[in-house]
Amino acid sequence: MTRILLTGGRIIDPACGRDSPGDLLIEDDRIAAVGDVGVGAEAGTVLDCAGLLVVPGLIDLHVHLREAPFSENPDDFAETVADGAAAAVAGGFTTVCAMPNTTPPLDSADAVAWYVARAREANLARVLPVGCMTCGRRGRIVANFVAMRDAGACAFSDDGSDVADDEVFEEALREAARIEMPVFCHCENAALAAGGVIHDSPLATALGLPGLSRDAEDVAVARACEAASRTGCRVHIQHVSTEGAVQAVRRAKADGAPVTAEATPHHLTLTVDALAGRNTVFKVNPPLRSAHDTGAVLAAVRDGTIDCLATDHAPHTAEAKARRLGDAAFGMIGLESALGVCATALVETPLMTWPELIQRMTAAPAHVLGLDAGTLAPGARADVTVIDPAARWTIDPGRFASKARNCPFAGREVKGRVVRTLVGGGIVYEAAE
Repeated sequence: MTRILLTGGRIIDPACGRDSPGDLLIEDDRIAAVGDVGVGAEAGTVLDCAGLLVVPGLIDLHVHLREAPFSENPDDFAETVADGAAAAVAGGFTTVCAMPNTTPPLDSADAVAWYVARAREANLARVLPVGCMTCGRRGRIVANFVAMRDAGACAFSDDGSDVADDEVFEEALREAARIEMPVFCHCENAALAAGGVIHDSPLATALGLPGLSRDAEDVAVARACEAASRTGCRVHIQHVSTEGAVQAVRRAKADGAPVTAEATPHHLTLTVDALAGRNTVFKVNPPLRSAHDTGAVLAAVRDGTIDCLATDHAPHTAEAKARRLGDAAFGMIGLESALGVCATALVETPLMTWPELIQRMTAAPAHVLGLDAGTLAPGARADVTVIDPAARWTIDPGRFASKARNCPFAGREVKGRVVRTLVGGGIVYEAAE
């Protein structure tokens, strides 16, 4: 039996209501004991965690890992499953959900099974594939949810686009509800968003670029919330970025609809003004919004209307981002910067406590998935993240494990850093001294 003892840390486990100093004993791949374990416990490895936070492994509901099913040359992609898994554990994430908008997409049991196998080969973070809602992500025919679930899909989504046809959308939600699986919704009305580049604002006008209207998101979020109420499907709203979307989610929850939501670090900390210099690293969809929208999203994260924080980690090649702003790819990476950015923006301010932040990055996303994770309770899988809350560091994408470099927080000094990550009781990441 392999034993690891983490001693003297501040153990934060929101799922169990724990926030106290103590020890954590791991036996093989499970949590064996928490609290006053004592140095007398026999352990092959003893890790001194004095001054550190010991928390459940972080969970990211929204990443893009680019590598496509049945690919033969991983070098063709902006990021592979293995690269993404390495970036995840470096950022403290022990479980990530991989979106299906690859080329070709994850719309079949074979494609999902391929992804599961690639993640197993990487042997780092748990990578859970999300299957497509519709065949080919074309929004016309609902995909085979049962087959993809049985192959390992954790949820269904056409992320990157919305299912425009109301009847197809509702059919998908009813099928997901029937088999008790969640649907992740990229809420964007295609007709209202058509051609948009950045947030519809005075800056868009000044730069001579088509704007992306709030209405495109607001209308689609309202539709998804109403459909969740009608069908009973667990609907998770991805990357909320507008005040209107926040209000729709808040109303749906008040009415008892099975709706959850996420926000990203960039929509909490950046605004459209970051694009004044036409730097394409800040081009993302949904776009960076106004300070008013950012404030509304932040307030919703604080009060729990928005349940989770997720990165929407979206790797791109340097070439894809080196084009003119109107032509460059949407998206930015975030796995390795998320903890520091969120801790600095939310805990240091102080708008939230460490337990509140950890809850939104562990127990809450685990609840969305119905996943056996996000806790340090005895018997739970030993996915653990160790954080130095006092560590100040400067974000340098050049040192990331990710294959991509399109990080909007490059050069930013943050406080709070992952120093060790354990997955299934094994140490898979340790920060350099």
